[in-house]
Amino acid sequence: MNYKVIFKIIAVCNKIILPSYTKRRLNLSKASKYQLAIIYWRYIITSKSL
Repeated sequence: MNYKVIFKIIAVCNKIILPSYTKRRLNLSKASKYQLAIIYWRYIITSKSL
């Protein structure tokens, strides 16, 4: 399988499972380490799937 296809599948799963902090208007300076980890994970997967 192509790696882009795998990352696109993971990106769709992330969109369904993980919360969206931009819709909640989360302030990054007040975000916890857990929230920052989720934001970073979603960023990496999205950038690799494009």
